[in-house]
Amino acid sequence: AKKMGMTRVFAKNGTHVPVTVLHVDCAQVVAHKTTETDGYNAMQLGAGNAKVKRTTQPMRGHFAKANVEPKVKLAEFRINEDGFIDLGAEISAEHFVPGQIVDVTSTSKGKGFAGAIKRHNFSSQRASHGQSITHNAHGSTGMNQDPGRVFPGKKMAGHLGSVKRTAQNIQLVKLDKERNLIFVKGSVPGADGSDVVVIPSVKKGA
Repeated sequence: AKKMGMTRVFAKNGTHVPVTVLHVDCAQVVAHKTTETDGYNAMQLGAGNAKVKRTTQPMRGHFAKANVEPKVKLAEFRINEDGFIDLGAEISAEHFVPGQIVDVTSTSKGKGFAGAIKRHNFSSQRASHGQSITHNAHGSTGMNQDPGRVFPGKKMAGHLGSVKRTAQNIQLVKLDKERNLIFVKGSVPGADGSDVVVIPSVKKGA
C-alpha cells in the first residue's frame, strides 16, 4: 500500500481516533514461488502501475507471464501451500476486515546526521556550575588506558532514520472499499507517499 497521511475518525461513542490512511493501489498477484521450484511457498504482489517504457525488458517479460501491467513496487509474502491466489488476481481493501490486527512495515523518515541526545535519547549535560560549550554532547565514551579504544556499537552520534521499521499490533479501524483505502489506528513508519507492507499480526494473529 501507499501511505497517504493521517486524519481522524469518530467512534460511535463520539471519541475521535487518530488514523493513518493507506491506499491499496492496483495490487495484483505477479508470481508464485513454490517449494518445488524455489524451496519455499510465497506469492509476489505488485502495486502501482508503471510506464512500460520505464520498465526493463526482463521485467516486462516477468509481468507478461502473469498478464498484468508493469508495477512500481514488488513484495513477497510467505504463505501456506493452500493459500495461493490466481496470477493476475487483484488484492483490494476488501481483503482486510475492520477490527483486524496488522503489522505495518516501511522505511522510516531519514533525519541525517544526529547527535547522541536526539538519536539515543541521552540526557543533556548540566546547564550551570561551570559547565560550558558541551551541553548537547554525549560526554565520555568510558575508556581507560586499557583497553584504550571505543568498543564497536557504542551509542554515539551518527546517521538517524531511513531504516526498515515495523509497527506491530495495529488495529485496522475502517475500510473505504470504493477508494481502496484502509484506516489503521495511530501512526506508522515512513513519510507521506512512501510504500508500506501490511500483513496480519505475527504476534496476535489475524
